[in-house]
Amino acid sequence: MTLIDLGRPVAQKRRIDTLPVAVIGAGPIGLAAAANLAERGIEFTVFEAGDSVADGVRKWGHIRLFSPWRHLVDPASARLLQAAGWTHPDEEALPDGAELVAQYLMPLAALPAIKENVRTGVEVLAVSREGMDRTRTRGRAATPFVLRVREATGEITEVPARAVIDASGTYRTPNSLGSSGLDPLGLAEVADLVSHALPDVLGAECSRFAGRHTVVVGAGHSAANTLINLAALAEKVPGTRITWAIRNRGAVRVSTSPDDELVARAKIGGRVDTLVERGVIDVVDRFEIARLEREGDSVRIVGNRGGELTDIEADVVVNATGFRPNLDMLREIRLELDEIVEAPKRLAPLIDPNEHSCGTVEPHGFAELRQPEDGFFIAGMKSYGRAPTFLLATGYEQVRSIAAWIDGDTASATKVELSLPATGVCSTDGGPAGGGCCS
Repeated sequence: MTLIDLGRPVAQKRRIDTLPVAVIGAGPIGLAAAANLAERGIEFTVFEAGDSVADGVRKWGHIRLFSPWRHLVDPASARLLQAAGWTHPDEEALPDGAELVAQYLMPLAALPAIKENVRTGVEVLAVSREGMDRTRTRGRAATPFVLRVREATGEITEVPARAVIDASGTYRTPNSLGSSGLDPLGLAEVADLVSHALPDVLGAECSRFAGRHTVVVGAGHSAANTLINLAALAEKVPGTRITWAIRNRGAVRVSTSPDDELVARAKIGGRVDTLVERGVIDVVDRFEIARLEREGDSVRIVGNRGGELTDIEADVVVNATGFRPNLDMLREIRLELDEIVEAPKRLAPLIDPNEHSCGTVEPHGFAELRQPEDGFFIAGMKSYGRAPTFLLATGYEQVRSIAAWIDGDTASATKVELSLPATGVCSTDGGPAGGGCCS
């Protein structure tokens, strides 16, 4: 075998250009990445851990988005769909998650150019370079990526790739209930009494909440949506009680703003404020959770409130404290992340929740998302790390720019343009530890 001066086989250096791009996650951003790559004739494979595309969205399918359809459809995806006879939904209508899947994401995933390249039920466990851990440099950029995956059968295999777009999202990795960022002491003993964010309170999970006392922890839109649904349940089922626990003095991320162009989003805070004023929702502010204790079929939430030890007893706790990226799978990838929000270093100043809201984030693309690992990108909600200010339209522009860069189209990749709705919400109340994201 002939070796070049970089210490890698000539055949292997040529091989990287023949491999597909790996896209991790078949949610809205992952499928948008697929559509942009398909338009450019770039071979790709999408890996989705769920049993079907948009698995994460399906879990909150009962929640209505506050963005209308005109902000929810990726332009490249729309072109591919319309060429196949698809009709764009009413641009001003507000779909729920289930409608987003049924009317847009499923038709997109069913297009032959997309469907034949999507592998569902396949979880990406780790990403690296073939034969190289993160410490080795020589010939690195010319060496294919390798994705270690768990197949639907349970078998663990490895798949090579030319480049990697990690659009796996953050829904599977919620922030901790503990104010320290660590899971509160005792969580394992009461795990069955703790719900993930955005439970289907009025539908499939109604029996879990009806006639019981629920404590919702978190200060963002995920918490607000759950509080509103619990209040609707309380009107129907006597004995249904609601407590809202927040870490700061107020939940300004859901505050109503007359400047918000997304009318539905602007109304959320007002609805919650009214429910609080009417006494439907009890608020415990400045509450920092330290530990959880089981008491029969209920849980005692112990924490610090204004310097004093306080506890709240609940039947169910909803963790609506937001989400964080899963970085464990990227241990062997060279990453440059912001030390606070865990977003790409060059992107972080543009999305800092202490300074920016959903609508004030500057357009950005491959340049802000590039990592020291050549050809590796984090896109979509995961690219925002722990910042709760993400909009789907932002992710669509990210993957458009990345696909152009992979295709060698530098002019298109660097011409980043994006028009976002003006907003007066999603500002922080003292840190990036709050609730839901802007969808």
